Amino acid sequence: MLAWSGDVGVQWHYIAPGKPTQNGFVESFNGRMRDELLNETLFFTIGQARSILACWVDDCNTERPHSSLGYATPAAFAAGFEQQRAG
Repeated sequence: MLAWSGDVGVQWHYIAPGKPTQNGFVESFNGRMRDELLNETLFFTIGQARSILACWVDDCNTERPHSSLGYATPAAFAAGFEQQRAG
């Protein structure tokens, strides 16, 4: 990862050990995914895990409104953003 980030010019910033609040968005997502999917599902194959995960991600992006997006789904928000940008 460090080699790739250096090759493409991406700055690398570390999160201090024991400080998950430095990246609260990702920590919130990880907790939700763990609670709603990983703790509730028994996976038997990698293919099954990928399929179930893809369905969960699709549901999150197309069916669940988010308060931070004005209670729009991420897909609807992105579509509106693209229309604004194009017009």
